[in-house]
Amino acid sequence: MSKGLVYKSTGSFYKVKIGNTFEECVLAGKYRLEGKRTTNPVAVGDWVELNTEKLPPVIETISPRKNYIIRKSVNLSKEAHILASNIDLVLIVASVAKPRTSTGFINRILVTAEAYGIPAAVVFNKADLQNAKETAATAELAEEFDFLGYTSFITDALSHQGVDALRTFLEDKTLLVIGHSGVGKSSLLNALDPMLNVKTGGISKKHNKGMHTTTFAEMHDTSFGARIIDTPGVKEFGLVDIQPADVSGYFPEIRELRKKCRFHNCLHLEEPGCAVKEALETGEIAAFRFQDYLNILETIFPK
Repeated sequence: MSKGLVYKSTGSFYKVKIGNTFEECVLAGKYRLEGKRTTNPVAVGDWVELNTEKLPPVIETISPRKNYIIRKSVNLSKEAHILASNIDLVLIVASVAKPRTSTGFINRILVTAEAYGIPAAVVFNKADLQNAKETAATAELAEEFDFLGYTSFITDALSHQGVDALRTFLEDKTLLVIGHSGVGKSSLLNALDPMLNVKTGGISKKHNKGMHTTTFAEMHDTSFGARIIDTPGVKEFGLVDIQPADVSGYFPEIRELRKKCRFHNCLHLEEPGCAVKEALETGEIAAFRFQDYLNILETIFPK
């Protein structure tokens, strides 16, 4: 048996790095037949044990994961899809314009990262395409996320604005890169390390949205020691296994204030003596963050 790291998963074969070489492997039948709550029993980032005496090599065992990022799958026959495992960082790539990334999308990913105990950072890319109003909005959002503890960057992959600082931040980390199609993930990765040569796409003129260039999640080694897991563009990010009472705990600014609420089970809606609502009124909590909190509650606990 040999130990390897999964670099790519297509559902039918797995690209696994064993030592310094890559092998295309298949999954043992016992995993395919088991009733799983996820669409993919093996995820990029998994450490696996392989039987290399068979051709192609067979993944026999999946090592326990230290963490993973999961979202609701678009495939209704299964509950969820694991995007990546064993990561040090979730890197959300967003853009304020062309196409616009909503704060709700960003905050849903941040909530999931908080739920699974994974640090997260936000990159606002395509700074070159912004007008003055959009530039000011980007700076304001980056400042707010920095204040909350999520390191933020403003970048332009074409001119390399902010790229050097981002590269230094990512050194020696294993990270998941996630964002809508068209926000410039691939161009940004190529700016970070030109040797990656990740395929880039464009924006649909009809819908002003990005077109997919990445089909499957895939990990890339870099010249600066990072392992970067690139993912297909995500339209929506559905939350998995998060209860209404737990949501406020995944918003750092609300988590601190909720201890002062009159009721220990306060959802910060219409309850009297709510410290969170008081902080919202005084501007201590950003209005967009609280609104995204309410939107998340509504999706998992509709009235």
